[in-house]
Amino acid sequence: MDLRPIATVPLLALLLAGCAAASVETPSAPPIPVPSVAEDVRLASIPQQVVKMTPATDGHPPILYAAGWAEPVPLPGLVNTAGAEDSPFLTPDGRQLFFFFTPDLQVPPEQQLNDGVSGIYLSTMGADGWGLPRRVVLQDRGQPSLDGCPTLLGDVLWFCSARPGNYRGVDLWTARLRDGAWEGWENAGRQLNADYAAGEMHLIADGSAMVFHRPDPVTQDRDLWWAERSGQGWTEPRSLAAVNTAADEGWPYLSPDGQELWFTRFHQGAPGVFRSVWGPSGWSTPELIVWPFAGEPTLDAAGNLVFVHHFLEQDRLIEADLYVAYRLTD
Repeated sequence: MDLRPIATVPLLALLLAGCAAASVETPSAPPIPVPSVAEDVRLASIPQQVVKMTPATDGHPPILYAAGWAEPVPLPGLVNTAGAEDSPFLTPDGRQLFFFFTPDLQVPPEQQLNDGVSGIYLSTMGADGWGLPRRVVLQDRGQPSLDGCPTLLGDVLWFCSARPGNYRGVDLWTARLRDGAWEGWENAGRQLNADYAAGEMHLIADGSAMVFHRPDPVTQDRDLWWAERSGQGWTEPRSLAAVNTAADEGWPYLSPDGQELWFTRFHQGAPGVFRSVWGPSGWSTPELIVWPFAGEPTLDAAGNLVFVHHFLEQDRLIEADLYVAYRLTD
């Protein structure tokens, strides 16, 4: 059975999600205050009939296929709920976690657009683990928008958004952090959104190049592509032939040192996390890291791997949580 339609239901996470450039030298955004427990609007928004899934009730748990990491576990702290947490991005210092949240995966995207709670959230690492997330506001009051796919480079947040005036249904946008608030949000432009149809993207540390997924012009399979800064725009994208196959590849992430390309590939009917390593001959043959129903990898400088895991019940996608596989040390 082809599970691709099932596995791509989460609106922004599996359509365009984003993982920003990471480098040990990449500056992190200033810490942002975390709200009190009383301000957790996410819990109040989750319908009573939505059941929280756990590893004990998971019929398709994520399995580790590579050495060097501990077995994946749900991300500890105050991030996961009975709703859907998706599209994670870790800052290189491992102190801030951006992700997409929606209360109920059964609600269609057009209703999520105006529910007042679906969108991007930020959790900060504290002494007791991941703290209570707060909403990242990226629109004026009263403006309809549904934002996801967060990726941070310095003080610039890249994200994808469904809102009026886009070149397509979901476009790439940017915003800047100023005095603890995001402002100056703007469309990333016609070239990336209309001409190149860029989906989930990842910038290298200095912002001079981008890897993203988009459909192959001939086969329409989702592949990974590379473009470089050129003046005020970007060069014509070129396919990463060493990584792409007849299967769908996308949702890329570059490790903090720039030597590892992580991404999602549909493998035996379900998404899994793969890794390719840069060497003298270019990108290596990708290696399966975690599977099944695992995707959108992001790492910190220590190599801890965070990804989204989707729960299925009777071939129906019912929930999504963030999982972590901790890097083992000698």
